[in-house]
Amino acid sequence: MRTEYKIFSGVALFLFAAATVYGFYTKGSGDHVEWVGTVALILSGLLCSMCGGFFWFVARRIDLRPEDREDGEIAEGAGELGFFSPGSYWPFGIALSAAVAGMGLVFWMWWLLAVGLVMVILSACGMLFEYYSSTRQPAEH
Repeated sequence: MRTEYKIFSGVALFLFAAATVYGFYTKGSGDHVEWVGTVALILSGLLCSMCGGFFWFVARRIDLRPEDREDGEIAEGAGELGFFSPGSYWPFGIALSAAVAGMGLVFWMWWLLAVGLVMVILSACGMLFEYYSSTRQPAEH
């Protein structure tokens, strides 16, 4: 996690520096600062700072991973990385639901937006509870 928080912190510093330069550059070419770009860069920097802060917080609480150590070997990272669903259609449902909600937002059709948001909630619940349904229960021995 140390690598991740260093990357996000570096990107955040870059975005804050870019916001400063952008603000001065737009002020120099006219009599006012172009606020949309400046605020977007500042908010992007804050978002990266938030991610970097989370990774820093987690890195203090866990042991060093092989990729965080100077003497770490590739073989130390071998093995099971986690559980990944072998075949699920719920991510497609979430993407389709988000597309419907996005179309409702773009064309400002409140009824389509509401239908899309309900679809997003239902498909997210379906994916969340996929392994609690009877079709994906582990076999009892």
